[in-house]
Amino acid sequence: MADEILFELLHMEIVGHLQRSSQKDEQDQCIAKLESIGFRIGQSLAERFTRDCSRFKDELDTMKFVCKDFWNTVYKKQIDNLRTNHQGVYVLQDNRFRFLTHISSGKQYMEAAPKYLALPCGMIRGALANLGVNCVVTAEVSTMPACKFQIQIQRG
Repeated sequence: MADEILFELLHMEIVGHLQRSSQKDEQDQCIAKLESIGFRIGQSLAERFTRDCSRFKDELDTMKFVCKDFWNTVYKKQIDNLRTNHQGVYVLQDNRFRFLTHISSGKQYMEAAPKYLALPCGMIRGALANLGVNCVVTAEVSTMPACKFQIQIQRG
């Protein structure tokens, strides 16, 4: 329980610090820095979590690992829904994403959501990169605190 709270506080402080240190016209740079920090965290966590595991047999198994094991270890719950079009696009749905539940359950903070989702996007991308999957990860929020992470696999 204490680790969960510390992780949430650390996440909120990183976002707040980068937001305070950047100008209004540098919000894209703030989001890029958060994504970069998340990428490094995701790489490290994936390396640690899979140290004693055998290799995944395919891309779908890797995604299932992210949805079940990785997400459960980091956010203390599994992803609520995983969808794929079987052509390299995966959508991970979290109906109560913990970093958005503390902001608001209304629409007034929708513009702040990208800052709080940049770090998790980076973590997903970093974890998958460590597992040999090159991808682009984007997040979408239509109603708070639910969010979708879209993973577009980069081939070639």
